[in-house]
Amino acid sequence: MDYRLSIRDWPADQRPRDRLLELGPDVLSDVELLAIILRTGNTETSAVDLAQAILTRWGGFRGLDRIAVAVLCSIPGIGPAKAAQLKAAITIGKRLALEDDSIREHISTSDDVYRRVALKLRDQTREVFLVIFLTSRNTIIKERALFEGTLTESMVSPREVIKEALEAAAASLVFVHNHPSHDPSPSSEDRLLTHRLKDACNLVGVSVLDHVIVGGNRYFSFADEGIL
Repeated sequence: MDYRLSIRDWPADQRPRDRLLELGPDVLSDVELLAIILRTGNTETSAVDLAQAILTRWGGFRGLDRIAVAVLCSIPGIGPAKAAQLKAAITIGKRLALEDDSIREHISTSDDVYRRVALKLRDQTREVFLVIFLTSRNTIIKERALFEGTLTESMVSPREVIKEALEAAAASLVFVHNHPSHDPSPSSEDRLLTHRLKDACNLVGVSVLDHVIVGGNRYFSFADEGIL
């Protein structure tokens, strides 16, 4: 196959879109799926060549998710419309992964917490502190990102956490934050913050069930380690 040819000139059984329509999407490679979204390449390469170059340069779909729209638009053959299509497709995939009712509605274990938040947090370049507000049956009331930046004991306000918990009529909370280093091990600041927040919540009758730290594809649970 001469991949320098326009995809229109390829045999039908080699064209990604025709292969998808005939065989289904599961048989297509990541490159072929991305080429379908791109639709066209540029003056020098086909959509398949462009898709291959993008995935190789940024390390697959997760890398593509991390880069800014402005960076995408700097690639020959990708303008604002294609960049928007790519970001939309990736976001649809992430939201689909979160549509399991057991993940969205109920928390029973630290693994439930991680599966709920991993797609949102594992590739963040800044620390984000989330609070999951729960009923007495551990059903999720809501989830809020309350603080962002380099988290310290002084930065995360117990008053703000308690205010949100009381407004939500939450019986218990789970704290979650990420380590951009991808090492989920808790720092001394993480330990101090956790116990400070737990003590403050106890004063108003709100239980803290866990603090989960996300580090890439791993996590650390204060409850699992018996140090909450």
